[in-house]
Order: sequence, then structure tokens, then C-alpha cells
Amino acid sequence: MLGYADTLAPDPAHYFDGVRSQITGDIRFANLEGTLTDRTAGKCAVLKTSCYEFRIPPSWARYFRRAGFTIVSDANNHAFDFWQGGLDDTVAALDRAGLAHTGRTQEITYVKVRHLTVAFIGVASYANTGPLNDYAAAARLIHRAARHADIVVVAMHAGAEGTAALHLTGQDEIYGGENRGNPEAFAHMAVDNGADLILGYSPHVLRAMEIYRKRLIAYSLGNFAGYHNFTTEGDLGVSGILHVKLAANGRFLSGRFVSTALVGPGMPELDASRRGAALIGQLSREDLGDRGVHVTPSGDIRH
Repeated sequence: MLGYADTLAPDPAHYFDGVRSQITGDIRFANLEGTLTDRTAGKCAVLKTSCYEFRIPPSWARYFRRAGFTIVSDANNHAFDFWQGGLDDTVAALDRAGLAHTGRTQEITYVKVRHLTVAFIGVASYANTGPLNDYAAAARLIHRAARHADIVVVAMHAGAEGTAALHLTGQDEIYGGENRGNPEAFAHMAVDNGADLILGYSPHVLRAMEIYRKRLIAYSLGNFAGYHNFTTEGDLGVSGILHVKLAANGRFLSGRFVSTALVGPGMPELDASRRGAALIGQLSREDLGDRGVHVTPSGDIRH
């Protein structure tokens, strides 16, 4: 996101300049953590707990497109910040900008590339998203996608949040009273039922990666860009861009993690210290042992 309410990035057209050279590939995916709407009556008016509402002008969808992104997911806890109307506004804005999107209930988005069909599904623990905690429903959705696509990608908003959530637990993770799912169990179930790539993003920090049945699972890719949307101190400001090359049948061929950092108010910049790559390598060893990927100092992902 590039801000919230009346706190908006002053130069959105150039917000991604520091990382634009790495937003490359046949398909360029991101999680859209918030809404593209002008509505002002949101969830915080009725919720009595700590509450955050993320919205930017609908016309700003073009800045994500200009940065290089081709598809985004709306499967997260901020997609419904301004209720169904806000989500509808977001979808309409993305359509006008020529950005594909996924993440709504039962939504499967198909992208054509290199004579192949790639299906995207977004899941989270909310009624207005694809199913995270209903494994039978999620499996049916994946099976449906696999019947019409060569490759199936699942975008997964799963896991607790913050620096205490760096490590996988192997259990259901509760945050803010919500069951944010068991990321490992869900990801394995998804691959067992035909998913080829799992991209996680709920915890706001990087997490481990593994190759499971020759498919890559990235349990969390952390924060990437936000104008005062997120706390960026310490591990919360360590991020990156994941490049993945897949075979035509979805098998993992190669990967590279380009480390980035959130600087200032949350602007993404390339990180020459490569903290992100080192952190993923460390967490993969600690949490998954031999199952975890090995990340070289240059960011290459190996198993």
C-alpha cells in the first residue's frame, strides 16, 4: 500500500523506483494490503478494538501497474476495511488499470503466459476471501483450477503477525482473536491437491521456505512497500523480491531472493547487505532442518 486515509505517499508515481529493476518476469505478483476507494465509512467506526483502515485513491491502481505488477491478491484482513463497497471499488479500479486480481470467495484467476495457463487463488481466514481454514473447500477450489490450468499458484494470508511470528509453529496461529490458520498444514494440503507454488504474506516478516514434493512454499514474504502503513524497525523492515522459475508442469526449477528494505516511511529499496536472503536461509534451517531451502549469499535458492 501507499498510505491510508489522509496519509498518502506524496510521489506515488516514483515510490517503486528503487526496486523497479527487479520487478521482472512473465508474471509479477503482489499482495494488495488494503483498498482502492474513496469511501470514508469503514470498519473502525463499529469495531471497539485497535483498528486500522487502509485506503488510497482508486486512480492509484495505475502506479502498481506502472511499477511492473501484473496481478495482485485481495485475500487479506484489509481488503474489507470499507466493507463490500470498498472491495467492489478496489476490483473496479484494478480492472480499469489492467491489473489482474484474485482472492475473493471462490475466485480463480487465469493468466496466459508462454502458451501456458497459470491459475491464481487467494486464501485467507475471512468469509469474503478464498478459504484458508476449510481444507475441503480449498481443495475443491484447487482441483477446479488445476482442471483448466497448467500451473496453480496459491497466495496464502496465513500466520500470526510481528517479530514474534518469525518462526513457524506447526500449529494453528491465533492473532487478534482470529485463527490465521496452520501455514504448514495448509500449504502441504494445497500441494497435495495440485498447487504448484505457495506464496505467503500474513506475518509482516519473512519466514522460512521449503521445497515440498518438488514445489516451492514461501511461508511469508514480509512487508514490501507502505507509506506509514507498517512498523519498519528491525526485522519488520527486512524484505525482498522472490524470483521463481517453474517447469511447465509446475515443478520448481530455480529461485532467487533479491533482498530489499523498507526505508523512511516505508519506501522499498534494494538492500546491498542482503539481510533478507540471510534471514530466510537462517529461518529455513532453524524451522525446517533438511526440509528447508538453502539460500546462498547471492540469494540463490537451492535444496
